[in-house]
Amino acid sequence: MPKEMILEKIDQAAKILNEKNIDMWMTYVRETGNMKDPMMDMMVGTGATWQSAFIITKNGDTHAVIGSLELENMKTVGTYKNIHSYLKSVKEKLIEVLDSIKPAKIAINYSHNSSLADGLTHGLYLELMDHLKDTKYVNAFISSEEIIAALKGRKSAGELANMKEAIKETLKIFDEVTKFLKPGVTEKQVAQFVLDLCNKKGLELSWDAEHCPAVFSGPNTAGAHSGPTDRVIETGHVVNMDFGVKYNGYCSDLQRTWYICFPHEDKAPADVQRGFDVIKESITRAANELKPGKKGWEIDEVARNFIQIKGYEEYPHGLGHQVGRFAHDGGALLGPKWERYGNLPLLEVEEGNVFTIEPRLTIPNYGIATIEEEVLITKDGCEFLSERQNEIYLIR
Repeated sequence: MPKEMILEKIDQAAKILNEKNIDMWMTYVRETGNMKDPMMDMMVGTGATWQSAFIITKNGDTHAVIGSLELENMKTVGTYKNIHSYLKSVKEKLIEVLDSIKPAKIAINYSHNSSLADGLTHGLYLELMDHLKDTKYVNAFISSEEIIAALKGRKSAGELANMKEAIKETLKIFDEVTKFLKPGVTEKQVAQFVLDLCNKKGLELSWDAEHCPAVFSGPNTAGAHSGPTDRVIETGHVVNMDFGVKYNGYCSDLQRTWYICFPHEDKAPADVQRGFDVIKESITRAANELKPGKKGWEIDEVARNFIQIKGYEEYPHGLGHQVGRFAHDGGALLGPKWERYGNLPLLEVEEGNVFTIEPRLTIPNYGIATIEEEVLITKDGCEFLSERQNEIYLIR
């Protein structure tokens, strides 16, 4: 991530600390080449070998407490104003820095609910507690999840520009897929076609290549969270693709649906068309309710209830997640109040968040109808960042 964008996010973090009345945020790490904290690229811009603390205070000061051999690298990176190096043990230098700040409340990188805020391993946490056991700071720690949810969720103009480009490139590839799809090709062949296009364009995938793109065709599919299979795409199949790319480190995440026509067909069968239309309308209804202050579960309930009222089973996942530097990013989730989602569906949507909206339903004997769009939360509603799929794509 460019230095200028890191400094922009550091400034944003200081404002969030003030808003939430938290004195400082500390990201505590070691050996990030083996296990990188999810926030290191966005908030530091380099790695760390030895036990290290990267600190942002609510008055905007930044402190990096690092091993001595990494001093010159940190100076070159230039993202932290105050750099404190140590030789034998981080303990003394860390306590010295904390004493200069005198924080009563310290957000640190652990979380019950958010993987993005949970980069501190249990062993390293015990080390940190041992370093600070004789200080008042040992009782000052809280989870950084609230800060990270706001920081990752509130997109800057630069972040949005990158995300819009990622969406644009993804939609271009969907257009190429429409030209490529035909009966007789396999899910794996379609996926390889997309991967070859990405390689040709120099585009990085939004998630692991094993299931990016996810391609699933016909009834009884493996689904979006499984890799493409050797299943042959046939006439009468509904075909779906879940796919995204990165642009300057920022992701897209979209899904599209096709129908493979029999030779005598010039449109989708009534059951297929109805399933697609219900999905499209559920997205419209959810988007109409989506605005700052709403809780994620409330938006999920709009789409979920509509689909069930229309006679289909509820979809087995949340309605939508945030997107950013990761395909699944931010804090609040548009999801049901299921235990597996923790508190994320209970969080409020904020202006500047980017969410997917991705309901699905099963069309018996044909496959899965699903569309995934991306929306930006505005001051009093939301706007679509992706050009919507308003008609099922027909392959004749």
